[in-house]
Amino acid sequence: MRLRIIAGEFKGRLISVPQTVKTRPTTDRVKESIFNYLSNKIVFEEVHALDLYSGSGSLGFEALSRGAITVTFVEKNYQPLQTIKQNIDALQVADRCTIVKASSVSFTARSPEKKYGLIIADPPFFEYDVHQMFYNIKQNGFLAEDGLLLIERSIQTLAQDVEAFGFEPYKRMGDSCLYEFINMPENINKPDAGISPH
Repeated sequence: MRLRIIAGEFKGRLISVPQTVKTRPTTDRVKESIFNYLSNKIVFEEVHALDLYSGSGSLGFEALSRGAITVTFVEKNYQPLQTIKQNIDALQVADRCTIVKASSVSFTARSPEKKYGLIIADPPFFEYDVHQMFYNIKQNGFLAEDGLLLIERSIQTLAQDVEAFGFEPYKRMGDSCLYEFINMPENINKPDAGISPH
């Protein structure tokens, strides 16, 4: 299976997807909706992007194609990591990419080496450590000023996610719910609903 990059420098290029049940690539329809939305929110050429729960790296490569300065891919599983490396080589973008073998929770549990203007998280739909990841990002200052975090989740976990994030999804598409968090003082200082720092 291969996925197509929708727009930008690498528009139309295909990237490989790991053949494993541990990844769930975002559909083209949802990906297009995400990036149409982001295009009205951020200037890609001004941001360093972080792709958490990377899987194939499809969302990170889309951000890179649209001009992101760098993309850091965070993935804990071996096969997806190898696929991301192959895609980086195929697109010849090694100078703009960093791969980190780690869980997204452990990566965000420490102080960041840089601030990210865009963070995208697309975890497996029924993996709830995304709530801890969200807490870590806020607590440890991963987002640049006015930086944006976008999380894709399932409608089936809506109640748990709204309780943990403290806000409703900005869009629902089929089984997908899309959540947005922007690094503004009123958001950063707002108490977390339902998130434990443990």
